Amino acid sequence: MAQQEFIPYEQALELKELGFDEPCLAFYNGKFLDSTNYDFDSGECRDIGQCVKTPTYSQCFRWFREIHNIVFYLNMVDINLYYYVIETKPFLHFNTYEEAELACLCKLIEIIKNK
Repeated sequence: MAQQEFIPYEQALELKELGFDEPCLAFYNGKFLDSTNYDFDSGECRDIGQCVKTPTYSQCFRWFREIHNIVFYLNMVDINLYYYVIETKPFLHFNTYEEAELACLCKLIEIIKNK
């Protein structure tokens, strides 16, 4: 996976302090991103240094949704202008996030097909 898929070191440290403890594909050994030489069964890092589990952005956002029940979305106003919205008490139209995600994906495909 490309490095830009993983959250930065500072945020990985903050998530660790918040209790994030999910298996990850990478970790920071010191401040350097490395692939998993992390032994998830024993909880020990095989490399020397401070190991910090490093989730992908997707994994991190899923953790906030599923563990903390926080709903959010990011949107684009213009090609170089983006915003985000965070809700703690959302209005639900789908039974699961995955259903909503799939419906959104299908709609995106439909929009592009119709262009």
